[in-house]
Amino acid sequence: MWSYFWSVALTALLTLGRLTAGIELDINDPESIKNAAATAAYGMMSYYHGNESGQIPGKLPGTWWTGGEMVMALVQYWYWTGDTSYNDVTKQAMVWQRGHNDYLPDNYTQDLGNDDQVFWGLAAMTAAELNFPESEEVSWLALAQGVFNTQAEKWDPDTCHGGLRWQRNSWNGGYDLKNSVSNGGFFQLAARLARYTNNATYTQWAEKSWDWATSVPLIIEKGWTVNDLISVEYCDKPNQMQWSYNYGIYFTGAAYMYNMTNGDDKWHTAVHGLLNTTWRNFFPQEYGGNVMVEPCEPQKPQVVPCDGNQSTFKSLVTAWLAFTTTVMPGTLDEILPKLQGSAQGAAKQCSGPSPDKICGQRWFLDKYDGVTGLREHMCALSVFSANMLPFKNKHHDTGPLTADTGGTSKSDPSAGTGSHKPEKDAPREITTADRVGAGLATAGVVGIWLAIVAFMMTGS
Repeated sequence: MWSYFWSVALTALLTLGRLTAGIELDINDPESIKNAAATAAYGMMSYYHGNESGQIPGKLPGTWWTGGEMVMALVQYWYWTGDTSYNDVTKQAMVWQRGHNDYLPDNYTQDLGNDDQVFWGLAAMTAAELNFPESEEVSWLALAQGVFNTQAEKWDPDTCHGGLRWQRNSWNGGYDLKNSVSNGGFFQLAARLARYTNNATYTQWAEKSWDWATSVPLIIEKGWTVNDLISVEYCDKPNQMQWSYNYGIYFTGAAYMYNMTNGDDKWHTAVHGLLNTTWRNFFPQEYGGNVMVEPCEPQKPQVVPCDGNQSTFKSLVTAWLAFTTTVMPGTLDEILPKLQGSAQGAAKQCSGPSPDKICGQRWFLDKYDGVTGLREHMCALSVFSANMLPFKNKHHDTGPLTADTGGTSKSDPSAGTGSHKPEKDAPREITTADRVGAGLATAGVVGIWLAIVAFMMTGS
């Protein structure tokens, strides 16, 4: 984490005084949007070296799960813009990291959380729904099913009467926590598999995981709040941190369920309730109400905002907002202005040093903030790409597809089952040290959140 802070701080110092005009973006012109997305994609890929000799495809320095986000953004970029420039490198990464067709690669499985794994599964599901060109080794749908199968095995009814733990393995700190993003990711993946395959098993799991999340204080239906996590020892005492991707991961899954159930009121209410809180928490009226802001982004330009995970959330949420409109068209009128306003803010942030348009992080500022990297370009890429939405609709594009509406990815319901995984080689009991470590990690997160809240209340 500290290396990330130092790198962005150094970037800010080196680029002062060398700023350029931002990306010219006309949100009513598809060619302008495509050009902006291409610029952000090029900037993002300038930080990626997995396709080079001696490097690991799909693996980013210091993180594994963010590689799943990156390839998901590239699949969506291809879909929205038609640019095939990065298709080969995207395919290479998705196949290389597939593990036993379950995104549990041997080199990383022992340290993975359920949330880490599910983002690669959602990337594969996205590729299946959009008919992204497949490899000869495995279908995208089978990879998504492999992730689902290995996560369903981890459902834990013995604590908090259900749900997935944050970590997959008992020897990892955080194993005694159950968080929204792991359970929301499983819910969304199940909902999307249900819609694509029309298989009742996935539907049942989606319903089960949603109902569990609302039975503990992860999703609070009164007021539609999504809390970050609970402990297996204190199932009724949530950590109430608010992050945008926790909302996005649930409202998108609920939108898929709405589509699959032909407009069930349960899902209609859930989607609109979660969207309303998303607008309130992450699209503040202070900046006009249409520009996305993560709570960790302070107003003072000289302060380095958001860690390496938090700085990716806008990429996920803006992409999910766009896809929500495709499976629940009634949301388009309220979502599109948010995507357009955020894209215009991102374009102003893409005014870093020449000759390239280097993209910063805080879209509510009128000029480049000096905080840049793969993640910041990925967020800009996603929001630019998503603004192709009305032009796709105009041509009656039918994605995301299902097996009955033109989806060609082949199903393998048994994917990921029966394979040998290192995580099962040497399980051990949770020790006091594990619990202390997880407690310290949680306490640290809470401390950071409280500091952010205090800063936002006093800073200007």
